[in-house]
Amino acid sequence: MSSRADARRNRQRLLETATRLFAERGAANVSMDELAAAAGVGKGTIYRSFGDRAGLALALLDESERELQEGLIRGEPPLGPGAPPPERVGAFVRAYVALLEEHVDLIVESQTASAGARYRSGAHGAWRDHLALLARTGGVDDSLLPDLILGTLDGSLYRHLRENRGFPPDLIADAVELVALGVFR
Repeated sequence: MSSRADARRNRQRLLETATRLFAERGAANVSMDELAAAAGVGKGTIYRSFGDRAGLALALLDESERELQEGLIRGEPPLGPGAPPPERVGAFVRAYVALLEEHVDLIVESQTASAGARYRSGAHGAWRDHLALLARTGGVDDSLLPDLILGTLDGSLYRHLRENRGFPPDLIADAVELVALGVFR
C-alpha cells in the first residue's frame, strides 16, 4: 500500500476515533496521546494530518459546516434563496445555533488555534460572505454587520450562555436574531 493510502487510512481512523472519544468524554478531556493510542497511530501522525487540536476540530466540523453551506446555497427558503434578506438572516442564525448546540465542544476547540484562526477558516469566510450578501441585498452597509452577527455566535460565548447562564438555545437564537434584524429596520 502506498504512503498516501496509509495517510488517508490513518486520517480516517483518527477522525472516527476522535468522534467516538470526544462524544464519550468531551473534546477537552481527550489528550492527543490518548487519541493516538486509541487509533493505533503515533502522536506525530495526528500533527502531520491536522496540524494541532484546533485543526482536528475543524476537520471534525467539516461535514456539518458543509451541510449548512449547502442549505444556504441550495436549500429551501428562508435558509436558502427565495426569502427576503431579514428572513434569511434569521434562518441562518437559527441554523448556526443548532450547529453550536450539536458541536459546541468542537467549535470551541477550533477557536484555540493561533489568534484569529477560526476567523480565517473557509467556513467562517462562507458565513461572513453570506451575511454580507444579505446585508447588501437588504440595503444595509455590509462592512461590519457580518462580523458583529458572527461575534454573537462565538462558541465560548454560546457555551457560557448555555452552561453558566442557563439560557436555552431558542432564547439565544431569538436574542441574536433580534440584534441582527435590528440593523435591517
